[in-house]
Amino acid sequence: MITCFIEYRIDPFKQSQFEKYAKNWGKIIPECGGDLLGYFMPHEGTNDVAYGLISFPDLASYETYRERLRSDEAGKRNFLFANKEQFIAAEKRSFLRVVDATYKQGARVAK
Repeated sequence: MITCFIEYRIDPFKQSQFEKYAKNWGKIIPECGGDLLGYFMPHEGTNDVAYGLISFPDLASYETYRERLRSDEAGKRNFLFANKEQFIAAEKRSFLRVVDATYKQGARVAK
């Protein structure tokens, strides 16, 4: 399992547009094959950084997902919305793997 960790530099005065963009992905990403862990918005502190986390079985699955996303009509509309509104200044992607002994450790203890 890998997780695509996306860091967005956003316009702090257009957070509502970014939130709409993130909500749109909430339906699109799973339909295209991604396991959406969530989008995260600024709350306290830095007001121009947001994150998205999407998991995949492997990099090949991610590439298949990206192809589906590019041809998906709702995905195309969401990309166009972001381009038109210009609330994303920069985007960085990292691919991470979990350290199994630590994953959801708090949830295991709480049970």
